Amino acid sequence: MNCPCNPNKLYEDCCKKAHKNINDVNSAEQLMRSRYSAFVLADIKYLKKSHHNSTQLSKKEYQELENWTKSIKWVKLEILNFKENLVEFKAHFIENGNLNIIHENSFFCKENNYWVYLKAK
Repeated sequence: MNCPCNPNKLYEDCCKKAHKNINDVNSAEQLMRSRYSAFVLADIKYLKKSHHNSTQLSKKEYQELENWTKSIKWVKLEILNFKENLVEFKAHFIENGNLNIIHENSFFCKENNYWVYLKAK
């Protein structure tokens, strides 16, 4: 299977490593890519683990997120810019037959000695 974050790589050689062990993530960009892949795969456990404790969603919100991620077709991820703890990206997806784009600047930091998603700008 190709990796959702980069179709030129195999999932097992890319995001699967992060999904199996978040401590293997070495940068904010790598975490962003692994989170995108987790959205595509509806891996809510990984999304929760990779989310900063201060901005965690409620159990109900995670259930709604899982339902939503399963209801759409993810198309591609574009990393537009990144530096130390900030990643600008576009995530393309199809919902109800319409192409949509999430364009976000995401902030990341280390918590418990591994990279986590903190917030969006």
